[in-house]
Amino acid sequence: MSSYDLVVIGTGPGGYVCALRAAQLGLKTAVVEKRPTHGGTCLNVGCIPSKALLHASEAFEEATKHLPVLGITVGEPQLDLAKMMSFKQEGVDGNTKGVAFLLKKNGVDAFQGTGRLAGAGRVEVLSEDGGNQILEAKNVVIATGSDVANLPGVIIDEQVVVSSTGALELAKVPGKLVVIGAGVIGLELGSVWRRLGAEVTVVEYLDRILPGMDGEVGKQFQRILAKQGITFRLSQKVTGVERTNEGAKVTVEPAAGGAAETLEADVVLVAIGRVPYTAGLGLETVGVQLDNKGRILTDDRYATNVTGIYAIGDVIAGPMLAHKAEDEGVAVAEILAGKAGHVNYGVIPNVVYTTPEVASVGKSEEELKKDGIAYNTGKFPFTANGRAKVNHTTDGFVKVLADAATDRVLGVHIVGPDAGNLIMEVAVAMEFGASSEDIARTCHAHPTLTEAVKEAALAVEKRALHM
Repeated sequence: MSSYDLVVIGTGPGGYVCALRAAQLGLKTAVVEKRPTHGGTCLNVGCIPSKALLHASEAFEEATKHLPVLGITVGEPQLDLAKMMSFKQEGVDGNTKGVAFLLKKNGVDAFQGTGRLAGAGRVEVLSEDGGNQILEAKNVVIATGSDVANLPGVIIDEQVVVSSTGALELAKVPGKLVVIGAGVIGLELGSVWRRLGAEVTVVEYLDRILPGMDGEVGKQFQRILAKQGITFRLSQKVTGVERTNEGAKVTVEPAAGGAAETLEADVVLVAIGRVPYTAGLGLETVGVQLDNKGRILTDDRYATNVTGIYAIGDVIAGPMLAHKAEDEGVAVAEILAGKAGHVNYGVIPNVVYTTPEVASVGKSEEELKKDGIAYNTGKFPFTANGRAKVNHTTDGFVKVLADAATDRVLGVHIVGPDAGNLIMEVAVAMEFGASSEDIARTCHAHPTLTEAVKEAALAVEKRALHM
């Protein structure tokens, strides 16, 4: 029986980063992973492969539609989907092997198999061949992530009716793709297949896309995606998906009630969200408590109600984001090592990796209004940014929300080119309690897209220079 200071169940971004930091701090650490490769959903069937296909499909559309405008004639590009999938897999393999290397380099013992709590200070590892092994642990961190949320009555077969996993592995471009859910995953993968030639229809129960993000950003982004060719059917619910010889029939009707309608599809993507993955962990064996959404209950130090058992990432409350899980992994490792681990949940960036990108950090206008916080707004469009103008990437804007009394930045929302990178300037500023004037008075290189952030900060006090 092996004994450890810490055993981490799950090696997604939260789990493997937790293990690495714990090992750096001198804790004897082991990880348990049920997949044959490390990295969890994110590296294997989520963040990483989807970004590879987003990048490749964007390049395909660039060659098809945009290069001629630049004076570059390459002829009609031909899609080799199998090779594109190989490109994607090469990136996945490189990342997962990189995690294995890092674990080994830092002296973390890795066990392949399904981990479950077998009692106080004991983790059982069940291998695929039926064997089992017991690890003794002073502390256990549960980092098992999340799984696809199912739509009642709809069977996902990963061929015609697919989850995000199946949507990353399609053998051919569907003629018609129906996406159920207008969240981040649905819009990203819908964009991939739309660029490659699919006719994409997005069905959303709510009256808007990107629920939870700033409302003005959502409206502008919807207009941009519609202009690109994605059809939206908002305030509609899916009541059934029937497999046919040709593909599938999707039955929809107004969310408020009304006549049903049928949509024909070659492929249906179910992207209505994700749920915590806690099945088979043995939580009931040791008495770990869950909340009403099936998430593991923890205190502000990531401790459950059972001494020595902690949880991070998608299995606890908060946004289901890889970088949030990573920061929690570092924090709990530092806490276990006697340090002051901490995560600032007010500064967790959120990014949609479409073209253009969408990024946000901090509070939205809706949240500030709900909380009764007075604020000032500064907005600047990319149509007035020199770099965006010359690159023909002028869709979108930057919006800065600052406290009306103190000018402290409360939130920033961007829809536009490279928004995922632009948002990080603001995240750093917010970590240091910056005001909009701090950003506005910081010299930004010209010509760059970052100048749009500066101009939006200037606009908070109605003094933008280039509009």
